Amino acid sequence: MINNLEEWKEKLQNTEKLIIVEGKKDKEALISLGVKRVITINGPLYKFIEDVAEITNEVVILTDFDKEGRQLYGFLKNNFQRNGVKIDRYFREFLMTNTKIICIESIEKTFEKNFTRTIFEE
Repeated sequence: MINNLEEWKEKLQNTEKLIIVEGKKDKEALISLGVKRVITINGPLYKFIEDVAEITNEVVILTDFDKEGRQLYGFLKNNFQRNGVKIDRYFREFLMTNTKIICIESIEKTFEKNFTRTIFEE
């Protein structure tokens, strides 16, 4: 169980699962936090899903939480599952229920704010 954003980051840094994000800025934000195995969606979606299904059997999908990101998540989730790929929803659900993050690319700023707040509160 994850209790805070720092634990979330540590668990994501240590996961062996492939992490799928929408774009380059999302990938850069996660990599700046020390997260590995991050890939961006590219090419036709069906081909992307098939290619990912060939190399792994479980993924983390971190699309944005706006309308388009939620729709894309649903599409990816359904089609990955059809191709035998399990979806780890825990990381996404933690962000949705415990933070105000809407865009994955803004996650780095959220950590900077938390870090600054912690330093100055002590």
